[in-house]
Amino acid sequence: MKVKHILYFLFLFHSFAYAQESLDFNAKKNISSPEVNGKTVTFRLFAPQAKTVKIQGNWMDSSPVDLQKGTDGVWSFSKADFTPDIYTYSFLVDGVKANDPNNAYQVRDVSSLMSMFLVAGPQSSSYEVQRVPHGSVTKRWYASIGLQEDRRLTVYTPPGYESNKGKYPVLYLLHGMGGDEEAWMTLGRASQILDNLIASGQAKPMIVVMPNGHTSNAAAPGESAKGFYKIDMMTPDIFTGDMETYFHEIISFTEKNYRVKSDAKDRAIAGLSMGGFHSLYISANQPKMFDYIGLFSPAILPPQNKQSPIYSDLDAKLDVQKNNGYKLYWIGIGKTDFLYQSVTDFRNKLDKNNFKYIYVESEGGHTWSNWRTYLNEFVPQLFK
Repeated sequence: MKVKHILYFLFLFHSFAYAQESLDFNAKKNISSPEVNGKTVTFRLFAPQAKTVKIQGNWMDSSPVDLQKGTDGVWSFSKADFTPDIYTYSFLVDGVKANDPNNAYQVRDVSSLMSMFLVAGPQSSSYEVQRVPHGSVTKRWYASIGLQEDRRLTVYTPPGYESNKGKYPVLYLLHGMGGDEEAWMTLGRASQILDNLIASGQAKPMIVVMPNGHTSNAAAPGESAKGFYKIDMMTPDIFTGDMETYFHEIISFTEKNYRVKSDAKDRAIAGLSMGGFHSLYISANQPKMFDYIGLFSPAILPPQNKQSPIYSDLDAKLDVQKNNGYKLYWIGIGKTDFLYQSVTDFRNKLDKNNFKYIYVESEGGHTWSNWRTYLNEFVPQLFK
């Protein structure tokens, strides 16, 4: 019987080992990478046959940096002066990009998959999951009559929404070019930021609606009937005006399906890059819809060959928006952002027309590090 049981056990183990979804049972288990120790981070990769291993990360302004090979075949690199934030990186092994096999935390930005880590500190604490009440995040489909398809958006409801009957203000939060309805949740850490701001009393409880700003994609890659396709940043819908034209459908869906207040003083719209562009033109074309507008590193003007009525007569529309009144028009941009000059020109236009706004200029460029910071600063100013 004992032999029989042993044989049965070996059979089960053999079946289990070969039935897994490509799990790596042979990985080198004693490697810690990245190893975060205060502001010092050490990266390691076991690649005994590699000739060169480099690292590229979103904190770098220069070329990839070489790792040094140890006698045990482990390559390593340490950096001692990280500031608190979320970082992404990947390795280049003999010129081939590879994510860190010892780091289970990865994130997608457009079509790039990157390993991710967090350096703890006062700034990054806003992006961490704290021991506070948490909101709920759902993915909802709505029927777009104008675009003739069902489309998906992500909705954050604040802690306590399900257990009470109160109505809430709503923030419509838009992503950048190449992004989708998941970007603000994964890269922007929006739910963590909202949870922590609400728990600390810095922000009012609110609903946040994050739609897919590419009207040629119904949902995030692989999440719609379009199937698995090559992810493209430059989709054909950009600068067509479709997102701005049919945005009222998103507002209508939200107000029919969620307990939201429906006055302009209880609506905000904000976005990064392309989403800032959308926020600018949606609010300018619907000047009585939003009392709070946030432009994070926004694109300003469409190409000259894009002649949608949505983009025409901007000066006149801004004048109507100014005279109609609003509570907050907020603009943020990094000093090295490639859109810095166009935002400067836009600010000059606003100044010339006595259009009041709050301007925040930060270090850095067109980065999620800035956009998370902007969201963290913008949200506490809403619905006062």
